[in-house]
Amino acid sequence: MRIVAFDFDGTLSDSEMTVLLGEREGVAGEMADITERAMNDEISYAESLRKRAGLLTDLEEDLAEEAYGEVRLRPGAARVIERLRERGHYVAILTGGFERGVRRALEHEGVEVDEIVSNRLPVSGGRLTGEVEGSLIEGTKDEQLERLADEQDVPLSETVAVGDGANDLPMLEVAGLAVGYQPKPAVAPACDLVVESMTELADRFEDEGILVPDVRNER
Repeated sequence: MRIVAFDFDGTLSDSEMTVLLGEREGVAGEMADITERAMNDEISYAESLRKRAGLLTDLEEDLAEEAYGEVRLRPGAARVIERLRERGHYVAILTGGFERGVRRALEHEGVEVDEIVSNRLPVSGGRLTGEVEGSLIEGTKDEQLERLADEQDVPLSETVAVGDGANDLPMLEVAGLAVGYQPKPAVAPACDLVVESMTELADRFEDEGILVPDVRNER
């Protein structure tokens, strides 16, 4: 068994949750600018997350739920997750994004993972407070990957991390296999492999012996 840890926004999903939320509050452009600066390692992820959450102060909870409901997995992502779990691997999502959006996207595809580590946007009186809570604000993804490896009794050398942005660098640097999914320029040098699609990711996992060929998709 291996642990395979995925980032979510920009990796498993091409939906940017904070932008979808920002559209409801008329601040999507500001959200996108802050996100891009963080992914390129121009500002800290914690700072960027707090800035984005603050822009959502007083957003109605119902509108937030609408935004979460629009989050989708990339084409082919659900099948990659299914195949990894069928193979007996422990699949985790480690994201600075928000649990509600991740769960809605997984439910839409009818797929499950073994663990989600994420953040939350608290609600009070039916509106977002503008705060953010969770273990991946100041905490880092390498700490979570190391925790999972310890709990599952899997050596770090048998872990896989898949991500695209600067906040993924810590887990990419400690994982046994670091995979960049359309990685940002600051991230690519830390990656053992770089892929551009879920189909390519599955192929590379087959090359690495992490997956066996998918008889459902024989060429």
